[in-house]
Amino acid sequence: MSHAVGSLKALRATDPAVFDAIRAEEKRQREKLLLIASENFASPAVLAAQGCLMTNKYAEGYPGKRYYGGCQHVDVVEELAIQRSKQLFGADHVNVQPHSGSQANMAAYLSVLKPGDVILGMDLAQGGHLTHGSRVNFSGTLFRSYFYGVDRETEVIDYDAVQRIAEECHPRMVVVGASAYARILDFPRFQKIAQSVGAYLLVDIAHIAGLIATGLHPSPIPYADFVTTTTHKTLRGPRGGIIMCKAEHAKAVDKIIFPGTQGGPLMHVIAAKAVALHEALSPAFKSYQRQVVANARALAAGLAERGYRVVSGGTDTHLFLVNLSPKGLTGKEAESALDAAGIIVNKNAVPYDEKPPAVASGIRLGTPIVSTRGMREAEMQDIVSLVDRVLQQPQDLRVQREVRKQAKALCGRFPIFHSYDAAST
Repeated sequence: MSHAVGSLKALRATDPAVFDAIRAEEKRQREKLLLIASENFASPAVLAAQGCLMTNKYAEGYPGKRYYGGCQHVDVVEELAIQRSKQLFGADHVNVQPHSGSQANMAAYLSVLKPGDVILGMDLAQGGHLTHGSRVNFSGTLFRSYFYGVDRETEVIDYDAVQRIAEECHPRMVVVGASAYARILDFPRFQKIAQSVGAYLLVDIAHIAGLIATGLHPSPIPYADFVTTTTHKTLRGPRGGIIMCKAEHAKAVDKIIFPGTQGGPLMHVIAAKAVALHEALSPAFKSYQRQVVANARALAAGLAERGYRVVSGGTDTHLFLVNLSPKGLTGKEAESALDAAGIIVNKNAVPYDEKPPAVASGIRLGTPIVSTRGMREAEMQDIVSLVDRVLQQPQDLRVQREVRKQAKALCGRFPIFHSYDAAST
């Protein structure tokens, strides 16, 4: 703690503008209800590792095979991160150097595909991710991308439709994973689809990694050629990526990460990944993930009871979408009104949305952060009431002020590091 305090004092003296912005962000995180599904609070131990002086070390290459001297200590943390990933997920091979989930996906693609090859991924507009073939992303620029989505009525993936699309477009790789899909993914079925057309299978578990690590969602490891993930979101680590693969792809993946697409790894971030993976192996982490799912279900059910249209009727994971069209609201309007009231969500397209993404018809809500703070089902009902009150009168400034005060009071009862403090007592 003395080092951290000293560092902040040095920062304040050296660059007060940055110091003030960091303090303002700390205040925002402490005082607002954060329901962004892709965010979480890293532990003090993770933050300490990420802020350590390993940021000073260049370490191109891999443990024991570096292009720089003096790597004996950073080799230790990278090996720890690799072994903990293998223990947590059961993968044959792990590379912990990707700077992000996007770069992990790029490595998976380039290790076996050539530019112009066909990939089949989930449509971004129906819950997929930019890096799964979106035309505005490298994945849709380098490769010919085709898409599957969800059934218009059930709003869940129609696997028969995926099979038909795969037979029509003959992809070299089938991509599975989502940024806004609330239901269990059927990995055995996706493997059958990929095998039936001679395609590789890539599963991006960035959002559900924590659930998979604790057995709350089935694992893709036995079925996929490649599995990628971020280390934040439900895994609750630093911002970064990991790529896992079958042993036969290990050499190609490592070569594409370095020297193919990255230079020196961020050793301070890898140290933080190692810490987060160690935390994820603890019994407390499994209890936390159970609460994340329980809270998401309670929040979704509570909003549904108030007349909100929850996409697919509920959730099996940490997130869900709400279609606000029946309420006469856009996602953009709801996001803005809730933000003013101290509740942070993101606007999000819903399946078959007729509005542009910058406006959108829905909002996405997630429970990783409120669960890290120690909130449970009872608090989810409090949040439901606050959200509903704002969205009933989205232009009412008085309502926003009152709800903002209530949101701040609720956050005050559940400090940022509540779950970590509780686990250590």
